[in-house]
Amino acid sequence: MDTKYLEIVKGPVITEKSGNASQNNVYTFKVDPKANKVEIKKAIEKLFHVTVKEIRTLNVKTKKRRVGRYSGLTNRSKKAFVTLEDGQTIDLG
Repeated sequence: MDTKYLEIVKGPVITEKSGNASQNNVYTFKVDPKANKVEIKKAIEKLFHVTVKEIRTLNVKTKKRRVGRYSGLTNRSKKAFVTLEDGQTIDLG
């Protein structure tokens, strides 16, 4: 397995909403903010041995966080919503 694909795809987003979407062949992943749709598609296809039909991306904005008297921002991130071809699944569990 190539490590550059592991740098692009950080991991799955496992929430109730993403779990319901997986029933419609849509899976959600955290990805590198610098990655584009073509790179994400290649990485998902190589890592999980599936055929990707469509990719939608979302840049997650930073949020203000405070710990005691220190304030700062959360790290920026990116989500990818991956739609697979019919009959294909990814086992995230």
